[in-house]
Amino acid sequence: MIKTNKKFPSVVIFGRTNVGKSTLFNKLTEKNQALVSKIEGTTRDSNIGQVNWGGKSFELIDTGGIIDLKYLIGEKTKTDDIEANVQKQARKMIKQADLVLFMVDAISGPLSQDKQMILLIKKMLPTTKNVILVVNKVDNQKIRKELAEFHKLALGELAPISASSGSGTGDLLDIIVKQLPGKKQITGYQLPVASSIDVCILGQPNVGKSSLLNSILGEERVIVSPIPHTTREPQDTIINYKKQTVKLVDTAGISKRGKQTAYKKKEKKYALEKMGIAKSLKSLDKSDIALMMVDISQPITRQDLKIIEEIIDRKKSLIIIANKWDAVEERNTKEYTQYLKDKFPFALWAPIQFTSALTGEKIKKIMDLILDISEQRKKEITDSQLNTFLMRIVKIHKPSKGKGTKRPHIHKFQQVKSDPPVFELRIGAKDDLHFSYVRFIENRLRDKFGFLGTPITIYVVKNKTIHGKHEK
Repeated sequence: MIKTNKKFPSVVIFGRTNVGKSTLFNKLTEKNQALVSKIEGTTRDSNIGQVNWGGKSFELIDTGGIIDLKYLIGEKTKTDDIEANVQKQARKMIKQADLVLFMVDAISGPLSQDKQMILLIKKMLPTTKNVILVVNKVDNQKIRKELAEFHKLALGELAPISASSGSGTGDLLDIIVKQLPGKKQITGYQLPVASSIDVCILGQPNVGKSSLLNSILGEERVIVSPIPHTTREPQDTIINYKKQTVKLVDTAGISKRGKQTAYKKKEKKYALEKMGIAKSLKSLDKSDIALMMVDISQPITRQDLKIIEEIIDRKKSLIIIANKWDAVEERNTKEYTQYLKDKFPFALWAPIQFTSALTGEKIKKIMDLILDISEQRKKEITDSQLNTFLMRIVKIHKPSKGKGTKRPHIHKFQQVKSDPPVFELRIGAKDDLHFSYVRFIENRLRDKFGFLGTPITIYVVKNKTIHGKHEK
């Protein structure tokens, strides 16, 4: 059974659009996770992070800015209306929150929309005791002197801050931990970064990444829409599966068009696409395993190949997720497996999982693969095992020479690193080993020891100098 991490009280940042919610989220979590932009509606999914202050921990949630109050009231909207889904998600988060940070803009003052939203909050919540009024953009003493008008909003204690500079955020954190429900506070908590398996979900726009995450969680955790680039920000979700902690990151879709237009055009939406793609690749850098999603009901494209190249270049373990399997009429697994292997010949070591994120088909197998590959990635082979291995393969196939006439001699073969695995192959000072033999050794390593879904690096060393390198 898969469960989200709900051990900590939740604090929701809420308010109209462009008051600085994402900036505050980044400041309190000490991460540059949420996109920050002056463009209305930048935040779509709710960013979730953990904060530790004064020995107490809580979960901080950054919601999408409220643009139209009808969404909060709960009026029916079209299912493919992204903004409606954003506001619907914000409404759900507020109702479930232990504490709400209602954020306003000190420069613009309390607007009529702020007042209407407060009335709606009072209708949604049984009490406003757990609502803190956060006045942002208090950047100087002159603005501070003009805060009296915000007391008219009647939300109790007022917390003036500057999210961009961090001024007042320490006092805000003191207020938060003081007001959180005491029974749910957990002390001495350490963020599960070192012990978690970090998994990045990648793929072109609209291949079903957010649907896959929702299916794994068994709930509508992130917003799903048929419109490309619905997800603009990496979404970290920590889950527990078979006593293992897995951190899943749903990223913005990576497309060639998105990269090019972000540079060539000045339209705001394309600028956001560029920012989202950069964060996707940054999330990949921090991950151990990449789930590369493709739409198996459509032909594989050159951009799919480029994304896999990015994954392999970064030495990340890889699972190819052939999604939308339910949309394929003649479901011949053997035939489609061969098709994908032909398209990705440089990633034959990556397992392929056919699935339907929409129906939940084979989702559990993906989680099992993640755990298996995490172990394979950390595997260490002893020197004695590798000596025996080397003697056996040399008998099968003698080392092939590169340049020159002399057949090279392999003096030593050892593993120098794990997670991911790196091997060193030492040859004679005047020898030259053909690259195909290095590939032969890698293939035999996989036959013998596994390394499922994990790239292997083999360095050829001559007289303590790197002579060549083969990576696959």
